Amino acid sequence: MTLFPLGLHRPVEHTGPLPKRADVVIIGGGVIGVMTAYYLAEKGLRPVVLEKGRVAAEQSSRNWGWVRQQGRDPAELPIMMEANRLWTQLAAELGEDLGLRQCGLTYLAESEAEMAGFQGWLDAVAGSGVDSRLLSANETADLLPGGRTQWTGALHTASDMKAEPWIAVPALARAAVRKGAVIVEHCAARLVDVEGGKVAGVVTEQGRIRAPEVVVAGGAWSSLLLRQHGIRIPQLSVKATAVATKTLPEVHGGGATGKSLAFRRRDDGGYTLANGGFHEIFIGWDAFRHVPKYIPQLRRDPWGRVYHPRSPRGYPDGWGTPRVWRDVDETPFERMRVLNPAPHRKTVARLLHQFGQEFPSLGRVEGALAWAGMIDTMPDIVPVVDRAASLPGLSICTGMCGHGFGIGPGFGRVMADMIAGDPVGHDLSRFRLSRFTDGSRIELGPDI
Repeated sequence: MTLFPLGLHRPVEHTGPLPKRADVVIIGGGVIGVMTAYYLAEKGLRPVVLEKGRVAAEQSSRNWGWVRQQGRDPAELPIMMEANRLWTQLAAELGEDLGLRQCGLTYLAESEAEMAGFQGWLDAVAGSGVDSRLLSANETADLLPGGRTQWTGALHTASDMKAEPWIAVPALARAAVRKGAVIVEHCAARLVDVEGGKVAGVVTEQGRIRAPEVVVAGGAWSSLLLRQHGIRIPQLSVKATAVATKTLPEVHGGGATGKSLAFRRRDDGGYTLANGGFHEIFIGWDAFRHVPKYIPQLRRDPWGRVYHPRSPRGYPDGWGTPRVWRDVDETPFERMRVLNPAPHRKTVARLLHQFGQEFPSLGRVEGALAWAGMIDTMPDIVPVVDRAASLPGLSICTGMCGHGFGIGPGFGRVMADMIAGDPVGHDLSRFRLSRFTDGSRIELGPDI
């Protein structure tokens, strides 16, 4: 078994050169940045995406590939439902196979308490129009024929989909370029250029680019950049491990997850396996600073993560990672082009064993590829999507908490309209930047 290369061996697609001017500069070439550029270009604006490494090389290509409505925070759900429609539209328009399939996604329950949690979520989103429903034990068994566990029931959403992340996001980036966007890989943003108290562009390692609008969509790196401009968000990153199996007979064509095992059928004939209840966190300066805001989350799930006292060299919250620099200095973004953590090998072995145990007809399940990614998270498990009041011209779309791949087209469209001054069509108050400083109580997203 090898570590997942995430396409990093492929030639760089978007080489520049860096334009002198743009209408909007987007920092970050993940799914959020790419889709923001796509919809800005569709409006006739000139967006430029700056990516310090490779498009979709970090969490946007390392996720499960779920395009999921169920279990979303009620404030996210309308945007995710729009994203579902946009994914289907994009797949039809692009002329490239994104691996998008309507397959249905399922949360599995081992107890009546879990079923009650599912019902609570359904009650919270009643009237939304989402087609999620509870399955009985017999219906769940029919959905997973050959499975060993006798599930109490499940929450199932037939209209939910899957896509292949490493295929889909680079394809969406190419589509944004065809619309008129410019993407420059291997070009780190060092600082936002500020003149007269407002955004004037971005200082990059390749020089300055002038623009009246800047979007920070840098995933796990966003907080480090924003603090250079006096904007502090309580963002941390957790490491999640996944593994792709070798080709296997089909035991389930969609995606499902229980407490310790999630699985999703891949287009290559294998399965992506993960444990959504297990994460690793590397303790650094920000972890200490922000721990008060994470107390509600820690109380709800104190044992769902492993804590490491020392962050690897160069990580966003590493002890030795610089927190202050000038525009002529080499930055942490240049020193680590791609945040590529090693997978947790015991978790990989455990996942392969569990999947084989759950579906005995498969025999011994072998892994083909294993990888890990750093998920940017927030205390309440919902992102920051807002304009920065303290710096006119700056917008922020980050802290997707592992939910960004599926909702990417939705938030991309929202950001494009926000920047253009058009109606965004959704209530974004849940995602406001000021919720962490205005005395608001931390309201956790769904725990299902």
